[in-house]
Amino acid sequence: MSAGSAPVTERVAVLDFGAQYAQLIARSVRECGVYCELRSGDADPEQLKAEGFAAAILSGGPASVYGEGAPRAHPALWSSGLPLLGICYGHQLLSHALGGRVERATHAEYGGAEMEVTAAEGVLSGFPACTRVWMSHGDLVLEPPPGFVVCARTASTPVAVIANAARRIYGVQFHPEVAHTPLGLQVLRNFLFGVCALRATWSMERYADQAASAIRESVGPAGRAVAALSGGVDSAVATALVHRAIGGRLTAIFVDHGLQREAEAEEVTAAFAGAFPALRLIHVRAEERFLAALRGVIEPERKRRIIGAEFVAVFEEEAGRLGTVDFLVQGTIYPDVIESGGGASAKAATIKTHHNVGGLPERMRFRLVEPLRPLFKDEVRALGMELGLPASLLWRQPFPGPGLAIRILGEVTRDRLALVRRADAIVREELAPLGLGREIWQGFAVLPGARTVGVMGDVRTYGELVAVRAIASRDAMTADWARLPHDVLERISSRITNEVPGVNRVVYDITSKPPATIEWE
Repeated sequence: MSAGSAPVTERVAVLDFGAQYAQLIARSVRECGVYCELRSGDADPEQLKAEGFAAAILSGGPASVYGEGAPRAHPALWSSGLPLLGICYGHQLLSHALGGRVERATHAEYGGAEMEVTAAEGVLSGFPACTRVWMSHGDLVLEPPPGFVVCARTASTPVAVIANAARRIYGVQFHPEVAHTPLGLQVLRNFLFGVCALRATWSMERYADQAASAIRESVGPAGRAVAALSGGVDSAVATALVHRAIGGRLTAIFVDHGLQREAEAEEVTAAFAGAFPALRLIHVRAEERFLAALRGVIEPERKRRIIGAEFVAVFEEEAGRLGTVDFLVQGTIYPDVIESGGGASAKAATIKTHHNVGGLPERMRFRLVEPLRPLFKDEVRALGMELGLPASLLWRQPFPGPGLAIRILGEVTRDRLALVRRADAIVREELAPLGLGREIWQGFAVLPGARTVGVMGDVRTYGELVAVRAIASRDAMTADWARLPHDVLERISSRITNEVPGVNRVVYDITSKPPATIEWE
C-alpha cells in the first residue's frame, strides 16, 4: 500500500480463480460492512493470516477442477483453520480437494433455479424451504467430502450447498453475489457474522477517521503534499480527505491538459473555490505541452503512459516552485488497480493501464499518497458525502484521467478534440433532463476514426462516425448498456449530425462490461 492507506482491523480475502464476478464478491462483502480484498487463488494462508485476514471466500472460475492445469488453492489452505466459503468453482474445488466427487454435468445449469433447502443452518440459516438462486456451471459435485453434510439441492444439482460446521468450511454451487439470487447477501452475512463471528466495522465514517490518521502519520508533522486534481470524483474526494488530514500543507494542482470536456476547466476551478475556500489551488494551463507529446501517437497504452509521465513532470515542476514537497496525492481507486493488473496477483491480466497506476514513470521524486486505493467508486462517493463535499462534485459523471485522449481512437489533434468535445457535450445535455444522473453511470461520445458515406443537402458526404456510449453501473467493475428512450437517442443523433461539422453518422454502443470495458481505449 502506498502512503496514506488506512488500517483495517478485520479483513476477508476473495481467492480469485478467474471468476467474472470475483470483484462483485468483494463488493458484496463490503456492503455487509466487512472489508474485503482480492488475492490470488493460490495465496499462502499463513501470509493471509499475517496480513490480518480472518476468512477466505473461494471464487468461481471457468476451469474444471479435474482439468489439466486447473487452478488450485495453496495445499495448506484446507488445514489452515481459516473459515472458508467456496462459490461455484470454489465449491467444486474444496469438494475435490477434500475427497468429494466432481464430474461434468449431464445438463449444464445456467440462470435461475429453484433450490430446496434441506438444512437451514450455517450459511443457510434462516432460509425458507425453497428459494430462488442463480446458477452458472457445467460441472457439479455429486458426492460431498467426508464429514460434510448436504444442505440444499436443485432439480439438476444434487449437492448445491455443503457444510462442515466443525471446520467452518462451506460450499455453495450458486452465486450469492449477484442480484439474481434474492437472498444472496444473507448467505454472505451468515458466513461473515454467524460462521466467522466478524463485526460490521467497515464504514466510510470509520474509514475517513482512520485514513486521515494514517495520512498524518505518513506525511509527518512538517511534510507537504500536492494533490493531482483532475476535476473528477476520485481526485476531488482524495484531495478533500488529505486536506482534512494535513490542512494548509496541501496544495492542489489542476493540470489543464486541454483534454477535458466542454467548459470543464472553468467548472472545476469554480467548484473547488466554493467547496474549499482555504485550499490553495494552482491552475496550470498545459494544453500545448500535452498535444505536442501526443503528436503522432496512436497506440492507446502509449497514450496513457505519455499522459501519466507528463502529469508527473508538470507536478514536479510546479512543486519545485513551492519549495520542498515530498508527496503526491492521487485519486487511484480499486478498479484502477485491478484493471491495471495489480488486483488479485502478480499474474493478473492487465486490461488497460490507468495513467495513475501503470502509466506513471518508474522514477519520480514524490512519494505517492493514494487514500482511495482500497475503495470502489460507490464507496468513494459515500466517503465524499461523509467529508461534506457538494453533490454537484460527487455526482459528476466519472471522467478518465487521460480525458478525451482515450475517447479519440487514433491520433489526438486539436480538430479531433473539438469535434468529440462538442459531440460529448450534446450527449450530456440530452441526458441531463432525464433525471437519471444516479442510474446512468456515464454517457459520452467517442470518435472511432471511421469515415462513412452520407448525404446532406442532396450532396454526397464522406464524414466522421461518432459512437455514443451510456452505461449503468454501481462500481465500474461491471456495467450494462443503458436502455435510453428512442426519442432521446433520436435527438442526440439529430443534434450531433446537425451541430458538429464533419459528422454524418451516429451509432449507439450496446455492449456490456464484460466483455467490453467502459471506455473504448
